[in-house]
Amino acid sequence: MAKHIGIVSCSAEGASLCYRTICHGAASLMGEYFHPEVSTHTYPLGRYMEQIRAGEWDRVAELMLSSSRKLASAGADFLICPDNTIHQAFDRVASESPLPWIHIAEPVTSRAREKELKKLLIMGTEFLMSGPVYPDFLSKAGIAFEIPDAEDRRLINNIIFNELVNGIFTSESRAYFDTVIHFMKDRGCDGVVMGCTEIPLLLDPAVSPLPLLDSTRLLAEAAVREALRED
Repeated sequence: MAKHIGIVSCSAEGASLCYRTICHGAASLMGEYFHPEVSTHTYPLGRYMEQIRAGEWDRVAELMLSSSRKLASAGADFLICPDNTIHQAFDRVASESPLPWIHIAEPVTSRAREKELKKLLIMGTEFLMSGPVYPDFLSKAGIAFEIPDAEDRRLINNIIFNELVNGIFTSESRAYFDTVIHFMKDRGCDGVVMGCTEIPLLLDPAVSPLPLLDSTRLLAEAAVREALRED
């Protein structure tokens, strides 16, 4: 029996991509149309944003823990969260969670090591790019990192919250992201952390100036492996 995956969701687009990846990706391992049991719980993104904008990370953790308890009651065996930004509250959550978690930065860092990447560009919300979520993991792995300049961070953040989380993906925004990646490539970056779960819906790895580390799909793949792992 595969383990039951619990998804603590935050934004609809990223959570949907994660769920689809789990369901479609598991079929090659479990058989046609089969995947682990999956449950998800989502508070409105607006409730999260009220606390994030106020810097109230304990309140963010409370929302995540409430979802965790609901998913534990639904029978989940472990949890994931396909949202990079709210992982800034992860330590508070993990210490009180009723279930174990896979941290989103774990599979991203592992893939960077596999690819022998040395210096990563971190792209995501302003809160994520300026926060500790990826720097903590990458530093421990001996991987250097950079974030875009202040104006680029502002524009990237605006695109995420005004477009991507609302399911809007334009060629203009795609071109802008590629321009930032080109610029950071010239500054020595050799890979990109797509540290917003909606960015993979915008960027095309086939034409990207640098290799892309897809946090959403990597987390989903890690969840499937954990669900099928024999204890």
